[in-house]
Amino acid sequence: MARLSVAFFLSGFGALLCQIVWQRMLGIFAGSDSVSAALVVGAFLSGLGLGSIAGARLADRLSPARALLGFAVAELGVGGFALLSKAFLYDFLATDLAGVVDSPAAIFALCFAGLVLPTTLMGASLPLLARAVATSLDTVAERVGRLYGLNTLGAGMGALLGGWFLAGNLGFVGALVLAAGLNLTAAGLALTLWSSARRGAAPAPVAEAAGPAGSPFGGLPLWCALVFLSGYVIVALEIVWVRLLGQVGQYHAYLFPTVLGIFLLADGLGMEVASRLLRRVRDPRPAFFAAQAGGFALAAALILALWWALPHWPLDTVLGADRARLHGAGLATTMALAVLVVAPPSFLIGMTFPFVQRAVQRDLASVGARVGWVQLANILGNAAGSVGTGLVSFHFLGTAGTLHLLGGLSVLLAGLWWWSLRGPGRAGALALGGACAALTLAIPGNAAFWSRLHAEREGQAVSWAEDRSGIAFFRDDGAAGEGPDGPFFIQGFSQGRLPFLPIHQFLGAVGPLLHPDPRRVMVVGVGSGGTPWAAGVREETRDIRAVELVGPVLPALRGIARRHPEGPVAALLADPRYALEYGDGRRALARGETRWDVIQADAILPEGSHSGLLYSAEFLATVRRRLAPGGLYVQWAPTVRTVETFVASFPHVILLMPGSVLVGSDAPIPWDSERLAARFAEPGVRARLLRGNAGAGDYAGMFRDAPLVWGPGAPRGEAPLTDVFPRDEFYLNNPILGADVLARQMREAALARAAWSRAEPCPGGPSGAVSATC
Repeated sequence: MARLSVAFFLSGFGALLCQIVWQRMLGIFAGSDSVSAALVVGAFLSGLGLGSIAGARLADRLSPARALLGFAVAELGVGGFALLSKAFLYDFLATDLAGVVDSPAAIFALCFAGLVLPTTLMGASLPLLARAVATSLDTVAERVGRLYGLNTLGAGMGALLGGWFLAGNLGFVGALVLAAGLNLTAAGLALTLWSSARRGAAPAPVAEAAGPAGSPFGGLPLWCALVFLSGYVIVALEIVWVRLLGQVGQYHAYLFPTVLGIFLLADGLGMEVASRLLRRVRDPRPAFFAAQAGGFALAAALILALWWALPHWPLDTVLGADRARLHGAGLATTMALAVLVVAPPSFLIGMTFPFVQRAVQRDLASVGARVGWVQLANILGNAAGSVGTGLVSFHFLGTAGTLHLLGGLSVLLAGLWWWSLRGPGRAGALALGGACAALTLAIPGNAAFWSRLHAEREGQAVSWAEDRSGIAFFRDDGAAGEGPDGPFFIQGFSQGRLPFLPIHQFLGAVGPLLHPDPRRVMVVGVGSGGTPWAAGVREETRDIRAVELVGPVLPALRGIARRHPEGPVAALLADPRYALEYGDGRRALARGETRWDVIQADAILPEGSHSGLLYSAEFLATVRRRLAPGGLYVQWAPTVRTVETFVASFPHVILLMPGSVLVGSDAPIPWDSERLAARFAEPGVRARLLRGNAGAGDYAGMFRDAPLVWGPGAPRGEAPLTDVFPRDEFYLNNPILGADVLARQMREAALARAAWSRAEPCPGGPSGAVSATC
């Protein structure tokens, strides 16, 4: 048991590392929108379910020694696939088939094909291991519960260490190599027991003790149904926690592995504790129902407490909606709150698994099958909870409505407990059921829920929307009767504002103003509307397509337009040149055939979750393929690595300073700072930008410093930002330096070379540009 416990712990650790990386790779192929993410999760869970069925059918036909060998073979298979997976999941699916496959059914089929082998082996490992350790009916439930608890603890450590250290320091490929090593070590530990297992006699089957029902506590189908509901509730709660804490702490690369890791660690610890209590439990039914209903009641109470406390001191001083929370006290406080909100209910609900094993394990001859079928019911519940919450209840009921639905299911489970009891135990069931109902009713509606988290004041005008892809919220801080004035939140970030921020308008306008004939313009990201609005600055631009990943942004903008029909948002939505749509902009570029004169990306913080997909060398290669001859790509340059990756991807590059805006092209860029300043000063251009923000008029200040210029002959290094190693996204592991640092270093180096050679600096182009070639 000691060696197998370590082996299964390592197996869980490696499995979560693989899952994190595989989901990211397949997300590039399928798209980053919520529907595509659900297809990837569905494919992963389908493989696990298939493995559970296979393990249930196979395990009890094997001797303990052969079952142990089967577990080792499964671990070797998972480890081998981890080493080879990049070639299929990323190089073939995400790269070679990018933009080729569009049908959801085909996307699911290819994701399933890519994951079916390793996930089937993962799903079969627990039934096989359960058969290997089933030596006594008195201890089998305890052993299975402890092993699965340790496996879950390993998975939790894999999520936390993988998200906080391994992915950011090793990259995705390095993390897969480590995961493979862990799986191979688990197989090796199991094989060290092979000789002794072969010498041991197989235990004689023990006849069922309770007649046709198979258990004095209810048959296997009943418990599978209960486990299905339990699996639904816990995964749905996990998705709610991610959305809630994402709003509280702003979505970043460390958030999801933190919530997942805390959930799994607490869940596994609950299994371990419950396994040690099993010998004192005569009837596992009250313990199961109490842990399940108590888990939801505690989850609802903690969510309500967090919702109430956030606007008050001291949390408002570090987690206020208008504060940056990605570093320092904001980040630390968010992580501490994640432990407080996620861990206690996960611990309670985790205790249910050993109690179920105590109820269903009545015969050593069918241990593997019963473990497999219970595990399958749990996986199906997890899948239903993931898809049902992420795609259905979030979309139609919102976050608060989803919590109401989960409360109803918890009350139902408490009602089943009450119905199955006779005597004094009914009072406890009634009390927990009543607590679930009361806490569910105390959860406010969606409008009140999100208004409080976005610091809305009484009587203040807002426009917001929520669906499966996220939340957008505009809070109008301006005086009544005036134009909109306030932050525009997307997934907890307030990067945008109304009136439009100058940098957003500059990003939108500079490409069309530099291009000699910008007929078609593509904008990746809509945000508060500033970048696409300014993209229409030239009358000759006839086709502007803007794709937004977070769907609620568009209805939130429509709400602003209805309230302010004279404003730029209303004009943007009414302009027939524009096509604003919900979707994955990267995927839209990959699968499209249109060649664009100008492509531009709305500003996105490099620390944001999945931001690396818009700063990577692979995305920039896709952009180059979609540019018309002489076309321009415009992007914000928030970090040194984004500049270095951009320069490695385009032969002609200009970095405009101090605005930190990059312009790239396959052809020489028609740069003339005086001419560009004159274009910004043209009456029509100036009027449009002033309509977007009447207080900002000095756009020439965005490029007043001498720009940095790279031509085809300029020295270049390898791109530091790639799909499989988005370093800036893991900003705690890879400290971020602003693009101004690079500009200063290059200018200092040029001056030093000039001083050393006692010569004037070599010319770098018009308007005093600093040439990287020089």
